[in-house]
Amino acid sequence: MRKLGAVLLVLLAVTLLAPAAFAQEGGATAAKATNWVALAGALGMALAAAGCGYAQSRVAGAACEGMARNPGASDSIRAAMFLGLVFIETLALFTLVIVLVQYFVAGV
Repeated sequence: MRKLGAVLLVLLAVTLLAPAAFAQEGGATAAKATNWVALAGALGMALAAAGCGYAQSRVAGAACEGMARNPGASDSIRAAMFLGLVFIETLALFTLVIVLVQYFVAGV
């Protein structure tokens, strides 16, 4: 319950401070705009890479545990593990392609 309260407090602080952070004076800082497409793409790729890394570690751990419990089925477990790792890595590559397409279509 304490963690939820801390998260809600941080979200409240961000919500209250965001308008002041994005307020601009007319013409004073209008020379260089923020590249939101690049920032959003970087955040999306970071989340995809983190998710894929976590998923790959879970797959490898489960495969090792399965091979330790049943050494006779290690060949089929290994094949299924490699197939699962390929699918997981494909998700990260698809995310990279989507990020690059958005980046170049936006004309950055």
